[in-house]
Amino acid sequence: MPSPAATADKPLSAPQKALRKLGLVRPIDLALHLPLRYEDETRIVRLSDARDGDTVQIEGEVTHQEVTFRPRRQLLVSLNDGTDTVVLRFFNFYPSQQKQMAVGTRIRARGELRGGFAGLTMMHPTVRAAGGALPQALTPIYPTVAQLPQPYLRKAVLAGLAQADLSETVPEPVLNEISHLRLWDLRKSLSFLHQPTPDVSLAQLEDHSHPSWQRLKAEELLAQQLSQLQARRAREHLRAPMLRAARSGVHEQLLAVLPFQLTGAQRRVGEEIARDLGTVQPMHRLLQGDVGSGKTVVAALAACIAIDAGWQCALMAPTEILAEQHFAKLVDWLAPLLQARGQRVAWLTGSQKKKARGEMLALIDSGEAALVVGTHAVIQEQVRFARLGLAIIDEQHRFGVQQRLDLRRKLSEAQQEPHLLMMSATPIPRTLAMSYYADLDVSTLDELPPGRTPVVTKLLAEHRRGEVIERIRGQIAEGRQVYWVCPLIEESEALDLRNATETHAELSEALPGQMIGLLHSRMPPAEKKAVMALFAAGEMPVLVSTTVIEVGVDVPNASLMVIEHAERFGLSQLHQLRGRVGRGAAASACVLLYSAPDGGRLGETARARLKAMAETSDGFEIARRDLEIRGPGEFLGARQSGAALLRFADLADDSALLQWARRVAPQMLDQHPDMARRHTDRWLGTKSDYLKA
Repeated sequence: MPSPAATADKPLSAPQKALRKLGLVRPIDLALHLPLRYEDETRIVRLSDARDGDTVQIEGEVTHQEVTFRPRRQLLVSLNDGTDTVVLRFFNFYPSQQKQMAVGTRIRARGELRGGFAGLTMMHPTVRAAGGALPQALTPIYPTVAQLPQPYLRKAVLAGLAQADLSETVPEPVLNEISHLRLWDLRKSLSFLHQPTPDVSLAQLEDHSHPSWQRLKAEELLAQQLSQLQARRAREHLRAPMLRAARSGVHEQLLAVLPFQLTGAQRRVGEEIARDLGTVQPMHRLLQGDVGSGKTVVAALAACIAIDAGWQCALMAPTEILAEQHFAKLVDWLAPLLQARGQRVAWLTGSQKKKARGEMLALIDSGEAALVVGTHAVIQEQVRFARLGLAIIDEQHRFGVQQRLDLRRKLSEAQQEPHLLMMSATPIPRTLAMSYYADLDVSTLDELPPGRTPVVTKLLAEHRRGEVIERIRGQIAEGRQVYWVCPLIEESEALDLRNATETHAELSEALPGQMIGLLHSRMPPAEKKAVMALFAAGEMPVLVSTTVIEVGVDVPNASLMVIEHAERFGLSQLHQLRGRVGRGAAASACVLLYSAPDGGRLGETARARLKAMAETSDGFEIARRDLEIRGPGEFLGARQSGAALLRFADLADDSALLQWARRVAPQMLDQHPDMARRHTDRWLGTKSDYLKA
């Protein structure tokens, strides 16, 4: 079996490149590449014993073959097994297949049997010559990519299984806590899952409840918990500056001038962050809160503590619009206070003119910029901080993992490690926090500030679009403002969706004399800024936009949000968009316009998302349902290196195994450090680096 690794003088073949693409480089990678499903080729079924809808393997003689052209070109082959006849139907076929199934030839065919007026049929069955011994195990079907056929992949996997070090890495006392894990070690489990015997329950294999699957899931969860715990312990040895608010300093001054009272949750979370900043161990905290819960002011107060202690703070946001929103608020609150100290708030983005950028870089380098707000431009090579003590990342899951690692490296250029505060408006369900964020301390803003009005959510089919436009006319008459969000900028051949430019033209025609704005990601930054300024100032009653306004945009006078093709959006994204309204005293509404496909019914996932939106406005309940519907990917963003850190375990079904892994990981790390290292190397390889992000 050719090795997937390249030799020094021999280029990779197409299948070897495909193995690389799947991440199958080490023997253990191949051993852990498990089948998607199985085919039973271990027995021959007689047609007289098979039922409609069964997937079966039959053997018989070809009695007739023809190519017909009605309703389209197809190959029809009649096969008689001595008990009945079945027609094999192929829409795509080659001359070699016609030769393989010549009249008089005995063949084996495997596929789904369908009955009907014309008799039994099989569509595109798998065909091979009859005779020869039947396999003793089920045939695995693996996840694959182009140019990597199943037979090649099966051989590569079995070779990897033979070469991989599958020695025990879980000590016996740890295994004793879950007795059935002892009966199936890793080698036995993997050998069985790659070649299961035909007497096994297919249901147990498919729902991953078989003991061999349980062993794999337990090992995977243990590797993840060990890796998280190692990351946390490694940080305990790093040193950060002790940051404490000064008496009568910027922190106290900001609290005195804020035009609102902090909520109890904001005060509690502020104290948690202040405690962390006051220690020499680097803070690594996630601040989560629902849309509108007031995370920005908590971040501003944390920044003030760093500034009071004589250090700089950097705040990084994923988009310019969100960064500008933060910048405007922070300048409003902090600029007068910093000015009295001879300091400033600096602004840094990729679209800045060279001169303005140069001025900002100089302010950051000299330390005159006490607070730096911007996009990922904040972590670029030419940025030099004088004394960076605190970094704040907003909507952290929307940054690529490499960007977050770059930030950590940028932070670590200093003698001391800065404190790190990550913020997210996508609340994280408890099982996810226990698993993927076990290395973080989590603070939660679970209380909305007073003055937020409940948002009524309505589901409307596309044909009621006219009613929505009438509603907009009414809102404008009352002096209110409206968002209309579209999923695309320009017409796409692949998706027949209304786009932002077309909707903008339609609303401009329907609402003559009104200024209708248009905002999308391809517009020049200056143009985007001008449109947002007009809308924020109340001069523009309607803003048609793509999802660039998803987070951070704060216009209290906006009372209606229309989301077009709502069925195409993710649940957390819909919730974020809905959070743009209900920020003032006026009654607010969110209209989800949906369009069913030609078949007339929305898909199950889309229905579940829209139903959740209509039934609850609680971000934590939304997050729980999103995890249920879509799995953990949406919450994690690129915390992983392109592939999920959990491939086999399921957080909803395997909570008992997760609890076990959390409980035994510290014991294993303390008492069996060598086995713990081998275990995480086997399961995660270099992926454990991504937990540091």
